[in-house]
Amino acid sequence: MKNKLVADSYNIFVQEIKQRIRVAQYKALKTVNKELILLYLDIGKRIVENQKKHGWGKAIVETLAKDLQTEFSGAAGYSADNLWRMRKLYLNYAGKPKLAPLVQEIAWAHNIVIMEKCKGDLQREFYLRMAKKFGWTKNVLIHQIENQSYEKTLINQTNFNRVLPAKIKQQAKLAVKDEYTFDFLELANEHSEHELEQAMLAKINRFLIEMGGMFAFMGNQFRIEVDGEEYFIDLLLYHRRLKCMVAIELKIGKFIPEYVGKMQFYLASLDTLVKEKHENPSIGIILCKEKKRTIVEYALKNSKKPIAVANYRITSTLPKELRKELPNPQQIQLLLEEII
Repeated sequence: MKNKLVADSYNIFVQEIKQRIRVAQYKALKTVNKELILLYLDIGKRIVENQKKHGWGKAIVETLAKDLQTEFSGAAGYSADNLWRMRKLYLNYAGKPKLAPLVQEIAWAHNIVIMEKCKGDLQREFYLRMAKKFGWTKNVLIHQIENQSYEKTLINQTNFNRVLPAKIKQQAKLAVKDEYTFDFLELANEHSEHELEQAMLAKINRFLIEMGGMFAFMGNQFRIEVDGEEYFIDLLLYHRRLKCMVAIELKIGKFIPEYVGKMQFYLASLDTLVKEKHENPSIGIILCKEKKRTIVEYALKNSKKPIAVANYRITSTLPKELRKELPNPQQIQLLLEEII
């Protein structure tokens, strides 16, 4: 018994030490990354200032790259291409106190992607904040940008402002998009709701990434019983940051107002029968193949439960006419400040 107690105590002790080492390693990596980005900003600044001061042209960057690579052999970070990126980093973020600290919080590879693929400060800020918040890998970040998550998040159709507590309504709005792209499902354009659900389950990790991060899978055809009657929710997720369940209904046709009533019933049942006391109200997402924005607006107008209505597509598109639906820059800035 004594030996077992000693062994148990040691196992606890060694696990604590391992966790402490992991935390320290993570903090060290963050510090190294921050110092590296600060260095790159400074190099970019010096290149810009000396080009202006001495009238140097493009050749100075090529010459500097050769000299630095000779001095710091094996340091691929000082290639001519990277020095041009450092210059661009400085030009993009110099004198912008909101953005400059954000670039220090993500990896250099992520910064390159955002610089090369994003236009405008608001779009860059969105992806800088989201990459940091959700720990997106480089490939996930590229996927989110190419699938226009910025635009699709800002034009989403929900009633969250009216029905959710103030403490989570902005975060909830950022957690859903107006359109989701499921090109990875490899479905034919014509498919059944069952086929759509099964394809999502077969590639659940990709599905959760497209949903935006911070989601955990709770089940499909999730059973709830009310007064002796059984009901089944197509997909049930849990949003870890919002601390709430997210019910998803899959519809392969166009949105019709009756779907809102059914979703309200599901959410009321979840909140009464499944939700824990410390959790926030459940949220519903009705995923349709198509929708008309005015019909969705009217359908959600008097709903007392938090519901979003979104499109899904098998290929990536964002209709040009929806760009006019984007909020004004001031509204976008207020929303971005919620991504912390």
